[in-house]
Amino acid sequence: MYERFYQLRERPFALSPDPEYLYPSRVHQEALSYLRYGLETQAGFVVITGEIGSGKTTLLQTLLRSLDSETTVGRIVNTMLEPRELLETIALDFGLDITARSKPVLVRDLAQYLVDQRLAGRMVLLVIDEAQNLSPGALEELRMLSNLETEKTKLLQIVLVGQPGLRDQLSSPELEQLRQRITVSYHLPPLDAEETGNYINHRLRRAAVGAPLEFPRDATDLVHARSRGVPRLINVICDAALVFGYAEERRQIDRDLISDVLRELESTGVLPRGQEAVTSAQETVARLAAAVPDHVEAVATAVGAGRVLDARHWPSPSSPRPPDDGVRTAALDLREQSLRQREHELEQQRRVLAEEYRLLRSQRESLRPSLPAATGDARRPGPASPSNTMSFSSVRTETFWGRVRRVMLGGSQPIAEKN
Repeated sequence: MYERFYQLRERPFALSPDPEYLYPSRVHQEALSYLRYGLETQAGFVVITGEIGSGKTTLLQTLLRSLDSETTVGRIVNTMLEPRELLETIALDFGLDITARSKPVLVRDLAQYLVDQRLAGRMVLLVIDEAQNLSPGALEELRMLSNLETEKTKLLQIVLVGQPGLRDQLSSPELEQLRQRITVSYHLPPLDAEETGNYINHRLRRAAVGAPLEFPRDATDLVHARSRGVPRLINVICDAALVFGYAEERRQIDRDLISDVLRELESTGVLPRGQEAVTSAQETVARLAAAVPDHVEAVATAVGAGRVLDARHWPSPSSPRPPDDGVRTAALDLREQSLRQREHELEQQRRVLAEEYRLLRSQRESLRPSLPAATGDARRPGPASPSNTMSFSSVRTETFWGRVRRVMLGGSQPIAEKN
């Protein structure tokens, strides 16, 4: 379509995993180094994970292309298999006959095949793509196959490639034995902004037949911001940019064109909207305001003041637009938060009052008049004075209990005390 216009021999941003276009970024070079190390040591499992579209398959294709002719490779891409089906699939991929074979016979035939390959000086490599779809039983079956070994090396080298869910699955307790046999594990992170720009222009140079087209840095930064550095999304955006540029006969791709492309891809559903989460939250707030238009301000004021929300803040049963389930759930969460805050405040007030009560008791005991020691009338108190504690403490005690009653009843105004 646009290849001749931009002097390209082919589409540089095709979604097929072509090793010719692998950009040797830092993370991809590290991943290849880990893979090669795992194969050379021939000990245990090798696990490579990455987000969808992070370039795992392209990386794998590059590795397989670099292997010599003394390596026999079996590759499985359909992993929605039960343990027995996985065993049969492996045997079929290595060219073994599975007709009317029981599981013990299949395992025996596969072990004999691996021994024959080793005697012929060949290494056997089994690569399983999309390994996150394997069940725990299927992964355990692979562990049992890894037991096929000589005194020094494994007869079968296994590479598991999958999405981040594979790491979560391998961390489960029931797969502890398999996890201990993983000698190499690497996770492919997304590209950063600089690597995204280098990735885009690297692919353009690889496909060019003349002076290569180059995306400016502000355009690649916008691509990175929208793609989050995921190579597959980068390819989708850049391929669409070349189509748009060709349609408008624009020899250069700039930031404005990328912006137009992103809006078009979002409007057609090819890319999810970048502000989808924010928009959803705004819609929820709008529904809440529409459902309880007369009470939103009262709710906000009550929550801000730390007061418990009561039925006055909610619509009456006759409200023509009651809150939907999402709004009602949000309102209940808000109410629970307010109740927890109020309970915390009450607990703090109770602690303060208990301390004040203890201090009052201590003061009253220290100010209590001494009993006369020289007279025989031990029941008769000493003469009252203006500073006598009885009148002081009675006033303080009554004030204290008034405060206790007010707090326990949840009132905000002082309660008149009885004489």
